[in-house]
Amino acid sequence: MTSRQEQPSPQEQSSPVSFPRQYARTQRFTLGAPRGFTVAPDGGRVVFLRSGSGTDRSHGLWVLDLEAREGGAERLAADPAALLAGAAEELSPEERARRERSREGSAGIVGYAVDGAVELAAFALSGRLFTAELRAGTTRELPVPGPVVDPRPSPDGRLVAYAAGGALRVTGANGSGDRALAEPEAEGVTYGLAEFVASEEMSRSRGFWWAPSSDRLLVERADARPVRRWWIADPAHPDREPQAVAYPAAGTPNAEVGLFVVDLSGRRTEVVWDREAFPYLARVHWAAGGPPLLLVQARDQRTQAYLTVDPESGATRTVRVDEDPVWLELFTGVPAWTPDGRLVRVEDQAGEGGARVLVVGDRALTDARLQVRAVLDVGAEDVLISASAGEAAEAGETSAVGEIHVYRVGYATAGEPVVERVSDTAGVHGAVRSGALTVLSSAGTDTPGSVTRVLRDGKRIAEIASYAQRPVLSAGVRLTEAGAWRIPCAVLLPSGWTEGDGPLPVLMDPYGGPHGQRVLAAHNPHLTSRWFAEQGFAVVVADGRGMPGRSPAWEKAISRDLTLSLDDQIEALHDLAGRFPLDLGRVAIRGWSFGGYLAALAALRRPDVFHAAVVGAPVTDWRLYDTHYTERYLGHPDEEPEVYAANSLLSDAGLTEPREPARPMMVVHGLADDNVVMAHTLRLSSALLAAGRPHEVLPLSGVTHMTPQEQVAENLLLLQVDFLRRSLGLGR
Repeated sequence: MTSRQEQPSPQEQSSPVSFPRQYARTQRFTLGAPRGFTVAPDGGRVVFLRSGSGTDRSHGLWVLDLEAREGGAERLAADPAALLAGAAEELSPEERARRERSREGSAGIVGYAVDGAVELAAFALSGRLFTAELRAGTTRELPVPGPVVDPRPSPDGRLVAYAAGGALRVTGANGSGDRALAEPEAEGVTYGLAEFVASEEMSRSRGFWWAPSSDRLLVERADARPVRRWWIADPAHPDREPQAVAYPAAGTPNAEVGLFVVDLSGRRTEVVWDREAFPYLARVHWAAGGPPLLLVQARDQRTQAYLTVDPESGATRTVRVDEDPVWLELFTGVPAWTPDGRLVRVEDQAGEGGARVLVVGDRALTDARLQVRAVLDVGAEDVLISASAGEAAEAGETSAVGEIHVYRVGYATAGEPVVERVSDTAGVHGAVRSGALTVLSSAGTDTPGSVTRVLRDGKRIAEIASYAQRPVLSAGVRLTEAGAWRIPCAVLLPSGWTEGDGPLPVLMDPYGGPHGQRVLAAHNPHLTSRWFAEQGFAVVVADGRGMPGRSPAWEKAISRDLTLSLDDQIEALHDLAGRFPLDLGRVAIRGWSFGGYLAALAALRRPDVFHAAVVGAPVTDWRLYDTHYTERYLGHPDEEPEVYAANSLLSDAGLTEPREPARPMMVVHGLADDNVVMAHTLRLSSALLAAGRPHEVLPLSGVTHMTPQEQVAENLLLLQVDFLRRSLGLGR
């Protein structure tokens, strides 16, 4: 099976589609691309999600059958259109919230779970519960109360647990015996669902976990009653009631989170730990290699404890306590057990720059030559990880700027650990593995999209096709480093530019905040920047301090001072001006979310450098952003109010003591945003107006923190270009 890139339709070929239209229609070229892989432990099949074309929003459940023939055979295991018989998909408020937290903008089957043998899959579609027998290729609906959220089969495949109406329920895989195992005692209490900060900031979207023996579950109880309510209204529809949102803003109460062991009769045993000292339930792991394992964090995220749970009594035992004077990072895939019962974790080691290493038991298996990003799989003899080159990488081992690779790290022997790179080409790679079978997805700068290969014992045996459209643009990006900090940068010049054309107006195009790496050695992440470059700009994307992948010290440098991100943008700009045709007299900046904050910060604090800013969904007052994220970087607002004031746009000296000249800003915000709420922009606009600062506000009715609507996404790009041209005095 060979992968392919879908070409534009004959109609689009006869009337060429513009990049903004194509970018919006394909949801950033993600539609049609395979994702969500699961590998069967017997090596016979790979399960994944994929929509039917590069413009089809509805994802189906697919199986690559590796036993059917050489190279495998793909088949559609569950088709949303057939299951809904053409009816429109309906989403419950709980499902909408889950998709918003995970930034999921597509439709159909957007998530699924499987049993231990990967023979039964369960998924929710339009609030209804379906199962698919992956060998037989049959799909059925189970008659259960809804709307259903996050269904998960038991490891033995006999049962399916799911959340509905705030309760955790279970039913037989044959559709019989449906019952509630835990029901909410009051409005605002839920069982089996992750609370807001877990799904938004901790990358924990689950609220229940099956025992390996399939006879009981660990179930989260979240009580959101202590959380303050915010009200989000849609001014375009004054006839509709505002939506109540339990939003834990910095310095205010979080949801109270507990955990119970629940057996199949509904008997509950509370899991006991010091919840006052460790209120955050960050990770839960329950596998055959050991007892249930929890990772719990202190509110200031400088201390965390690894706890094992006795399922009979609910008592916990502390296995390890980690401390860090700045903060402790959370990682995908850990903590976990090896099959022989050793603890797998990722640790930040002290020292010059620090090192982020893989630890199994008491032994560090990697060093400062690699910066571990995630644990992908724990096998009987090795651990599969995702990592970037570290500061101490030797000559010839250093990955190029923006590269992320997959490594196999052996732990079975007592000698020097074997560290072997699995990904064999330059670029950005990810993997899923079970036993001898690995699904490796690889993207590079020269080719659109990614290629997904299936490897058995390291040898390619199949590929999974991509139906994603081929972009009408080619990225043509140059990756480099800039300044004394060696800031990773991407530079894009107009394709027709020659030296005789002279210097170009500059557009800085960053995200700039933690966990938001933009400078990647892949093609598609740079397409929007390429489109702006084709409008006549030299586009610069810079990933300064705070970004992942280099060292813990690099990431944690922004503690208590997010404005260092602005310093790094300026350093990169000035250094690159010595090597590229950048007109420092015409510099603009654009960004969304943290990038919007950074763009506004640039216009207010450094009008000597930046001449215009597009400010999208900005965090303007960090007291209005959530607890887990904000307090990690800025501390508690009651304890460090001066830190919040120093990082706030609303108390900025550019407003209270205007710096000349005033720089124009276009501020864009979705009225339905429940992550960075519209109040951020309204307060900024009021402050700008009071200070006499030029700006325009573009409110987006019905739009959340994402902008998946095709017309909105397309026109936003066009309006930004028009604003930038006007503001920098450029011709149309």
